[in-house]
Amino acid sequence: MARAIDSPGNPLVKRLVRLRERRARDAEGVALVEGAREVARALDGGWRPRLIATCAALASPEAVALAGRFDVAGVERVELSAAAFAKVSLRQHPDGVVALFEPPDLALDRLAWPEDGLYLVADGLEKPGNLGALLRTADAAGADAVFVTGRGTDLHNPNVVRASMGSLFSRPVLTVGPEELRAALRRHGVRLVVTSPGAARDLWDAELRGPTAIVLGTEHEGLAPAWLAAADERVRVPMQGLADSLNVATTGALLLFEARRQRRA
Repeated sequence: MARAIDSPGNPLVKRLVRLRERRARDAEGVALVEGAREVARALDGGWRPRLIATCAALASPEAVALAGRFDVAGVERVELSAAAFAKVSLRQHPDGVVALFEPPDLALDRLAWPEDGLYLVADGLEKPGNLGALLRTADAAGADAVFVTGRGTDLHNPNVVRASMGSLFSRPVLTVGPEELRAALRRHGVRLVVTSPGAARDLWDAELRGPTAIVLGTEHEGLAPAWLAAADERVRVPMQGLADSLNVATTGALLLFEARRQRRA
């Protein structure tokens, strides 16, 4: 039976609001996940739930079904009033479910590292929407892992979770230091393919079969010099018209699906 909470000033409601911020999430070791689809995919991906908060007045059929899954798991469940849920929700049209999860304890030395592995490295991305879109694309393209490095967006930012449409939970996604990651990629024989406007080779002509990591940097500053220096190959997206750059999520999609096309052939 869920515990009912009516007041937006309730301590638990205030706690959930605080967990929108990275510092609070890091302190508790949790990720805040909103939306029936995203919560279901976190469960399917093996993330450990700690709490679910629902709102009957807003609940979609998918949200109602989720409550039963949490009951079976023996997880704490609370029922919020519409006013209390509105305080917690970050969405314009919420579907009545938000949950706290304990992220999995992933490490480079515990990854599978397949012989033809395809990896995505997102270095220093600042916009949650871009990182979330890249996670969604990496999932669709069948990437074996995604690595987030450098300063930038918090991987568990609720807007990253939302933009990924739950793909954050379907693949190994690790936050790791750039030097540590480069060393691990070298140990496992993974080639580094980086994007650079000054590259001589178009992405269509690059060799993207075999163990490959596609490395993307910020749109404004590009990749850090250390990544450029470590690259096995630099490629560019051929441009026509007035545009001289693409959104980083678009560039990532082009490279990931070109790698997938080559592997199919």
